[in-house]
Amino acid sequence: MKSNIRQAFRNDIVGMHRVRLAVRENRLTSNVISEASYIPEIEGSGRGWVVEQNGEVVAFAIGNSETGNIWALFVDPDHERQGHGRKLHDQMVSWLWNRGVFRLSLSTAVDTRAQHFYESAGWQDVGRTAKGDVKFELLRS
Repeated sequence: MKSNIRQAFRNDIVGMHRVRLAVRENRLTSNVISEASYIPEIEGSGRGWVVEQNGEVVAFAIGNSETGNIWALFVDPDHERQGHGRKLHDQMVSWLWNRGVFRLSLSTAVDTRAQHFYESAGWQDVGRTAKGDVKFELLRS
């Protein structure tokens, strides 16, 4: 099935949020993040990307060029293991490096596939958050 990766826009938010709510790990446990939460992340100091198949968002990533924070990287469970996460990761990291960011950060739940994904992508475990999640950093070489 043909898929393409492209920059995310406001009209993609419904699809991105649907993916975010569909994941099996690192699930949202509150409604702190709403569809409105995406707007400043993709239209302010950050940028988002989506993977689209047949006109539907099946994966997305959002990174912040001021803070270096990875706000989101999620793949719909029905579209996992197709390389979408790695393509989004590489696109986002490349964009952040090109914007002059030298240190990227994110956090994720302990002992999840996300943790192993970031470790295999070269991210370094730098401790735990107050909630006990793994804090990761990636330094530009």
